[in-house]
Amino acid sequence: MKLLHPIDIIIISIYLITIVVIGLVLRKRAQRSKDDYLLGGKSIPWYMLGLSNASGMFDISGTIWLVTLMFVYGIKSAWIPWLWPIFNQIFLMVYLSKWLRRSNATTGAEWIGTRFGFGKGAKLSHVIVVVFALIMCLGYLAYGFIGLGKFIEIFIPWEVISNYIPFEVSAEFVPHFYGIIFTCFAVFYSLLGGMSGIVWADVVQFAIMTVAALVIGYLGYNAISDNPLTVPDGWLSPFFGWELNMDWTEIIPEVNQKIKDDGFGLFTIFFMMMVFKGVLVSVAGPAPNYDMQKILSTKSAAEASKMSGFVSVILMPIRYLMIAGFAALALIYYEKLNLLTVSGDIDFELILPSAIKQFVPVGLLGLLLAGLIAAFMSTFAGTLNAAQAYLVNDIYLKYKNPTANATQIRNMNYLTGIIVVIVSIILGLFAKDVNSVLQWIVSVLYGSYVGANILKWHWWRFNGEGFFWGMAAGLLAAGIVPELFPEVLGLYLFPVLLIISVIGSIIGTYSAPPTDEAVLKSFYTNVRPWGSWKPIREKIQIENPDFKKNSHFGRDMFNVAIGIIAQTALVILPMYVVFKQNTPIYFSLTVLVICLFLLKKYWWNTLDEKLD
Repeated sequence: MKLLHPIDIIIISIYLITIVVIGLVLRKRAQRSKDDYLLGGKSIPWYMLGLSNASGMFDISGTIWLVTLMFVYGIKSAWIPWLWPIFNQIFLMVYLSKWLRRSNATTGAEWIGTRFGFGKGAKLSHVIVVVFALIMCLGYLAYGFIGLGKFIEIFIPWEVISNYIPFEVSAEFVPHFYGIIFTCFAVFYSLLGGMSGIVWADVVQFAIMTVAALVIGYLGYNAISDNPLTVPDGWLSPFFGWELNMDWTEIIPEVNQKIKDDGFGLFTIFFMMMVFKGVLVSVAGPAPNYDMQKILSTKSAAEASKMSGFVSVILMPIRYLMIAGFAALALIYYEKLNLLTVSGDIDFELILPSAIKQFVPVGLLGLLLAGLIAAFMSTFAGTLNAAQAYLVNDIYLKYKNPTANATQIRNMNYLTGIIVVIVSIILGLFAKDVNSVLQWIVSVLYGSYVGANILKWHWWRFNGEGFFWGMAAGLLAAGIVPELFPEVLGLYLFPVLLIISVIGSIIGTYSAPPTDEAVLKSFYTNVRPWGSWKPIREKIQIENPDFKKNSHFGRDMFNVAIGIIAQTALVILPMYVVFKQNTPIYFSLTVLVICLFLLKKYWWNTLDEKLD
């Protein structure tokens, strides 16, 4: 059994002490006001918020999944994360972050008032957004909590430390015990330091991950240099036909079953559905989670766009250098990996932890584990901050104590944070299958989110009642439809959920009068979305003849297309570097340079344009 070396333990300990110090140092700043705690006083530089956001996306479970995908599908694995979709950051970068930040809201639920006012429909919408956000936050917290515990158990076997623990812990709950320990550290700095504490801890965390990624990429690069690479035809190409046609029979036959189980064989249909769903999810805007809180924490609308753009620039090359490095090591030294489960089956999701144990040297192992623990803490802390924002800002201050002073708000932030963590730990104790929790979040919650949230930006007649019934219908359908078709990949059920949600939105909209005209005028004047806003625009122009509509739809869509191409190049480029494919490297660099030139001219240079 390979145990952690004392040097690795010291490195992990130094990291944990560092984040505790960050929480203590930033405690006074976070206590100054509600905005200081929840949004960092809207004074944090955009590049730090972007780095923090990137750090929050560098999670353990996601990295395990991506390493597995690259091992199985090769360069084609660059497309599969469009399931989330990863290119939603491009839509945020180009225009949606600006629209959201111009609202000057503190949370997504508070944003409801700027769009629908404060009548019955707005109250219903406010309630369902808070419920949606809290369910999402609790789900992510439980998912990350148990995922981290299972990961740590591989490197710190229970039998090594059980003699030092003054109470009994059954084998079933050992991962939960580890999860609770590291959760306490995340709670400490996020509760005390608020958004500022989270951002500074994320800076430390991303620095650790960057060093680890560079070393893992280098190890993988050397492995490819010194050994022959045996992969199926098409593995090193991003292109595909109607079917995947990737045959592992003569290399690792078990991988063929993995491809079959994933349901990605008809890759063109799968890809088309990913793009269809991904574009609609992206147009709907960010879900009410830590990503939205980072956008609302920026200094201005222009900085909100810069922050969202910086996420892809800083995250993709570093993360995929690590992913490609681990995939290369796993392919070259596959026989040395232990991928067998207790039942004797092969689990390819064990590639990452097994490769870490097998190939990462002393010192770097501690750094890498600290980085992966840090990634969990970053996601956990950001999600906890978002949950606190909804409980304090959208329930306590709105309905319980609107005149609360700074001390009362601070105490309520602490109390709600502790309650959320306790509930998430309880949920984590019942979570046997981490992947099922994540799939439920992505399929069920996001399936109910899209229809109503597209209409809220682009249709003036859409009201609070429409928003409420659209999301309610979507949530109900997303809970029922997958159960009726258990064998169907969740992605292929998305159109059904979307149609039901849109029908609920339209029926709800026409069941009540339009939103108050003054609210619509204020929203359209400040946010300036494009879409079906002609009746409101004409009324504004009567009062202000110089007022003009947002005519940048074409430019925005052009920038989105160029941005997605650039982001894909940033994903593929480190893969080709590790696998020493010179011609694709030069081609990817050329495409990236052209895209950056176009984005500089048509996006970056236009960010500070004044609203007409």
